[in-house]
Amino acid sequence: MTGTLHTDRVRFSRARRLIIDDVDCTVPAGTVGALLGPNGAGKSTLLHLIAGIERADAGAAHFGNRDLAAMRRRERARVVALAEQDVQDAPGLRVAEVVALGRTPYLGAFAGPGELDRAVVRRCIEDAGLVELADREYASLSGGERQRVNIARALAQEPELLLLDEPTNHLDVRAQLTMLRLLRELAHGGLTVLAALHDLSLAAGYADHVIVLANGRVVAAGEPRTVLTPERIRLVWGVEAAVLEHPVSGRPLIAYSDVADERMPHAGPIPTGRTEA
Repeated sequence: MTGTLHTDRVRFSRARRLIIDDVDCTVPAGTVGALLGPNGAGKSTLLHLIAGIERADAGAAHFGNRDLAAMRRRERARVVALAEQDVQDAPGLRVAEVVALGRTPYLGAFAGPGELDRAVVRRCIEDAGLVELADREYASLSGGERQRVNIARALAQEPELLLLDEPTNHLDVRAQLTMLRLLRELAHGGLTVLAALHDLSLAAGYADHVIVLANGRVVAAGEPRTVLTPERIRLVWGVEAAVLEHPVSGRPLIAYSDVADERMPHAGPIPTGRTEA
């Protein structure tokens, strides 16, 4: 089953500070969406709200015709998976055991994994390029290796919607490209993907749809070519950039030239009108 992700006027505050402000955004079914924005824009928080880790003060996130917040936790975990930058509940566990945690929503209270579960775990370990690390302790891995384990764990949930928080963080160039290529292949197979990214060129090169957040609001959304313009990059990130055409893929390629003039408005005074994404 495939579905479109849609958030409807999602609002969230923490310690009386508004973090997410009436966010409407859409990621079409079977596509790779990139969630972009400067530090503090609300990207990770929005992913947590969609995944049900945090509860919104108002609004809702729907996947297809399902209200994600209204679903039981186990049921939601079979639909949506979130790969964060680190796994906190893995003391003493080997890589294969951490990946196998992704099968938890499918296991009974006292049931161990069956052959199907083990087959899914093996496939996800292979897809993430972790075969040689399967018996290593998770705690002994580098940041990039842990990142790949976290993504494999999320894939082991066999979700319909995959959320990723900085999936290319700590990865070298080859691993970044391999991971993003895998996400595109999964999307072509029907998975809907939304990844928070910092690298605008990676987003432009691999995402079908981009959503730009600033100050907890959507300021632009659509195809990378129409959204990631020099003017918007200057306004949101406060840097000068040229948007070129990649000589091989033909997709947008972002080339930075310098920090924008400090007198130029960016991030803070971005228009606050409600934007449909």
